[in-house]
Amino acid sequence: MVTSIMPQHLRTLALLPFLATIGMNLSACSDSKAVAQTTASIDATLPDAMAPGAAAEKALPIPAPPQVRAKGYFLVDYVSGQVLAANNENERLEPASLTKLMSAYVIFHALEDGRIKLSDMVTISSHARSQNGSRMFVDVGTQVSVENLIQGLIVQSGNDATVALAEHVAGSEPVFVDLMNQYAQQLGMSGTHFQNSPGLPDPEHYSTARDIGVVSAALIREYPEYYKWYSQRQFTWNKITQPNRNGLLARDPTVDGMKTGHTDSAGYCLVSSAKRDDMRLVSVVLGSPSVRAREDASSALLNYGFRFYETKRLFAAGEPVITTRVWKGDADEARFGVAQDVFVTFPRGQENTLSAAADVPQPLLAPLSIASNVGKLRVLQNGQLVGTYALHPIEEVPEAGLFGRMVDDVKLWLN
Repeated sequence: MVTSIMPQHLRTLALLPFLATIGMNLSACSDSKAVAQTTASIDATLPDAMAPGAAAEKALPIPAPPQVRAKGYFLVDYVSGQVLAANNENERLEPASLTKLMSAYVIFHALEDGRIKLSDMVTISSHARSQNGSRMFVDVGTQVSVENLIQGLIVQSGNDATVALAEHVAGSEPVFVDLMNQYAQQLGMSGTHFQNSPGLPDPEHYSTARDIGVVSAALIREYPEYYKWYSQRQFTWNKITQPNRNGLLARDPTVDGMKTGHTDSAGYCLVSSAKRDDMRLVSVVLGSPSVRAREDASSALLNYGFRFYETKRLFAAGEPVITTRVWKGDADEARFGVAQDVFVTFPRGQENTLSAAADVPQPLLAPLSIASNVGKLRVLQNGQLVGTYALHPIEEVPEAGLFGRMVDDVKLWLN
């Protein structure tokens, strides 16, 4: 007696008469997609240069960050967003003129939206002219272009220029400050609250080193066309030439921004951004005891980050990260990737400690659009999670016809 074993695809075909008798039920099941789902973890292949076992420079031991003279500091890789060093980074401190980073962010938004133009002429109010502290020295009743006022805000840290711009953007400084706080919330600056646009002392005017790092990175990322002003060495207005107060622009040729701040109560503050090769870091120092101390602190943090860490792109936007089974679609498999490039910062020479995995629903059901959020990509370094990123189909995955959906229903049932 011979026993034959029917292949899987023939067994499925053999069930078709059965399907015909219950087609309405299967169709209803197919259309409802009432299928219990679990999540499966799939290894994601790293680029060859980053894969375990790939040749790499000798791994360096990673020392503790330098001890610097500051109440709080924060060092972050601009591209990956990974924090390399921090101390008291969430403590609420006075930001002084670092406040003007958020003022500039609101102003740049207004330029982008077309609500104001660089060529707009702004009439200087008595309120703007009466500001104490660092000034651009604009005169009441005169007209100054938005472009010149922005240079007065950034290069000269002019409180008068900042208030004049605030009034031009929002009609009054209090309304402008409300915009500052709303944008801070949108950026996730949970430890920040502003009371004025220049950064004058006030018990309810505060921020954190982390939050200042967030808005600094946002300025560079969203408004690269205006970032040039943060490296401008000097600006002249009303026959008064003032230098950029960021001394690191002269000390370190890789530093190209961003902003200084000082009041008696806040101490000396500095945000510095530097780019070496393809790596950009942002350093925030709050509450140093002197100009030299804030520059030394920022320089030490930047040197630490560049010396002991590196940043590389793991996955490019729109390129496949994984390929996995899709049910009830016009194709059995689909490729999935990330919407934006995935960068990771890691200790120098430790590429082979990186790994990645994708968590995707199982079974995964069509239809799927390119905008569909299908699971997540996890990037790990030495087994520790360093970032998660949404996965999306690279191509549309249309739903199969009725017969195809019925066949997949049976396959799922058999499995």
